[in-house]
Amino acid sequence: MFADRARITIVSGKGGDGHVSFRREKYVAAGGPDGGDGGDGGSVIFEIDNGLNTLAAFRYKHKFKAGDGQEGGKKRCHGKNGEDIVLKVPSGTVIYEANSGKVIADMSGDNTRQVILKGGRGGKGNMNYATATMQVPKYAQPGQPSRELDIKLDLKLIADVGFIGFPSVGKSTLLSRISNAQPKVAAYHFTTLVPNLGVVDIDGAAGFVAADIPGLIEGAAEGAGLGYEFLRHIERCRMLVHLVDAASTEARDPIEDIYKINDELKKYSEKLASLPQVIAANKVDAIYVEEGQEDPIELLKKEFEPQGYKVMPISGVTGQGIKELLYYVQERLNEIPKDTEMFVQEFDPDEMIPEDNLPYTVSKDEDDPTIYVVEGPKIEKMLGYTNLDSEKGFQFFQNFLKNTGILDDLEKAGIQDGDTVRMYGLHFEYYK
Repeated sequence: MFADRARITIVSGKGGDGHVSFRREKYVAAGGPDGGDGGDGGSVIFEIDNGLNTLAAFRYKHKFKAGDGQEGGKKRCHGKNGEDIVLKVPSGTVIYEANSGKVIADMSGDNTRQVILKGGRGGKGNMNYATATMQVPKYAQPGQPSRELDIKLDLKLIADVGFIGFPSVGKSTLLSRISNAQPKVAAYHFTTLVPNLGVVDIDGAAGFVAADIPGLIEGAAEGAGLGYEFLRHIERCRMLVHLVDAASTEARDPIEDIYKINDELKKYSEKLASLPQVIAANKVDAIYVEEGQEDPIELLKKEFEPQGYKVMPISGVTGQGIKELLYYVQERLNEIPKDTEMFVQEFDPDEMIPEDNLPYTVSKDEDDPTIYVVEGPKIEKMLGYTNLDSEKGFQFFQNFLKNTGILDDLEKAGIQDGDTVRMYGLHFEYYK
């Protein structure tokens, strides 16, 4: 089943916690800290698979999680890293942040593999925190938490040429004749329910990739009909082949149809409307010109060639004019830069990475149970840049204790009003 849009949730792995332990060996009276570091959490990675052409893999499963990092162990043992999860997508998939709609990554061109959500960093074990003044650190760094992100996947097919036109003008028939594509072809509206890609090989030329876009109708740019759902698939095309029923087999005016379709392109995107375009006047095998009437091919040429559109008569049924059309398209493509337009990143998931999660401990003084000792790198760092003599600095200090959860930990430890809190050289009485 063809699927060109999906909304999923991706979750990175949590970093493993650092470990707190001390050497316990025979003949070693007071072993030092030997708690190992935690493993890094797994990342969520997107990778292009050239064998895919839809997002069907995301139709029924909507949440994808990488593995968590393992906790560090004794004897300086490092925790095992969590496993990455690699999500395969077709080339041309654009990844958006679901809520803002901003581009995270464009899986196209040379961007074949990208880490979208990094795993949490593993925490450091207590072996890393031994200093001359703190030789038995009883704290270790917790691993960074996992992160969750809602994203939207949008497949925008990558083709050199897009076939556009009203339903039943012969786009699928033409693509089936000139390429390896095998679209369904029948004589009723909206036979093409999905875009079809085909590789067109030309003798003596490079060839190109063509996309048959489901028939547009008037009002498509506002969401009418099926065509709007697939307009985005021609956003990356380098030129357009505009098929029209020159024989008016369904009593439609081909000149009027061309203006209507081009108007829909302009409403959807000025860029689409400005793409080089050749008009393929199809179904010439069915044209019957009565005496006194003008040939519809000549009418099309008079109307559009002065505007810069080449009009080429063809028949998807008999093959008339198709070779000439293909060589003309190839000639024009040789004049157009081949660089694939990439969507620029607008949202960086790395900005979601939480602030440092340095460790600390809350414990009672061994000699005086009314004194509570708070220590660790988090405390040292805060005291290093905070001026507690100023009113503003002291207010920051109070907010720091509250926002980091230190006050909650002191209360859990049983602190009472009037008890003393000691943070290295800082002492103060606690009052709720």
